[in-house]
Amino acid sequence: MTDCPNVPVATLRVRYSEIDQMGTFYNSRALEWFEVGRTEWLRGTGMAYTDMESRGVMLPLVESHVNYRSRARYDDELAIFVTASMQGRARMEFAVTITQAATGEVVCEGTTVHAIVAPGGKVIRPPAWFLDLVQTGNEQ
Repeated sequence: MTDCPNVPVATLRVRYSEIDQMGTFYNSRALEWFEVGRTEWLRGTGMAYTDMESRGVMLPLVESHVNYRSRARYDDELAIFVTASMQGRARMEFAVTITQAATGEVVCEGTTVHAIVAPGGKVIRPPAWFLDLVQTGNEQ
């Protein structure tokens, strides 16, 4: 896992509906929280996901990996840290670390890999404005 940036892209509280019988977050929630991180990372570049899609670039998920490190319980405040990088010519990877906001203890971390495609689903090379966006996002 890469080092996480100093400033989270988002914070959230664990909702009651996100915990399981053992009192900790249900494992599939991590990928939903990763999505929150990706969306807010993009928004932080000055381009909302919908704006990017209206310009002809979509990012379908093609791979994901999560390492579960510690528990998160109901009402815990979590911080989401994200970095992004290009992986080859038409893939983008988001590295996500989710921590307890109060202590910095890592709850989970992982990556999602996304193909870069046109609205019809054809894989495309990212336009120059998209590559600039990735660089801008990592400078936040």
